[in-house]
Amino acid sequence: MNQTLPTRPAYRIETAGLVIRCWEPKDALLLNAALRVSWEHLSPWMPWARGECPAVEDTAALLRRWRGQFDLDQDYVYGILNKDETLALGSSGLHTRRGPGIREIGYWIHANHINKGYATEVAEALTKVAFEIDAVRLVEIQCLTNNVRSAAVPRKLGYTHEATLTRRIPTGDESFGDAMIWTMLADAYPDSRAARIELRAFDAMGQELL
Repeated sequence: MNQTLPTRPAYRIETAGLVIRCWEPKDALLLNAALRVSWEHLSPWMPWARGECPAVEDTAALLRRWRGQFDLDQDYVYGILNKDETLALGSSGLHTRRGPGIREIGYWIHANHINKGYATEVAEALTKVAFEIDAVRLVEIQCLTNNVRSAAVPRKLGYTHEATLTRRIPTGDESFGDAMIWTMLADAYPDSRAARIELRAFDAMGQELL
């Protein structure tokens, strides 16, 4: 196995207000319901939220793919759920696309549950998991420059605004928006807000990691 990937990734993370866990195909109805309410809200910010909202069957197929990638240590997409896991509040991930030793955190929140601090809580928890379980050297968050809510999250957590890249994120109709790149290095993590969040993390067998 690639030594930069964890041998026991966190499949389930419990914070004070949320359950953040690996998506399962059985979650298709929950996720699809959240997407249908949030599609119009997400379309200006998420390149994948274009055209028609996917059907439940397509959502189930997507969740099967995400679960497979999780199990194969290729990528880690997480569902954001309420504490009794009856409502999908959004989705997030510790993405591996930036290369060895790096995780990129992405997130979106259900349109009816924005401005409740969920994105910050999720990014805070995943930052902790990335450094303390995945043992990466760098975590990155990327967002459009005009996405004020999204940019507020890394700013609150003590990430550094390292660069703004011109015309990097697809915004539809063959146009591209400028991307803010926020980063945190491993040596900055111990003094960050994320290092202090209380959470529990579990591997695929339910054994506690943190």
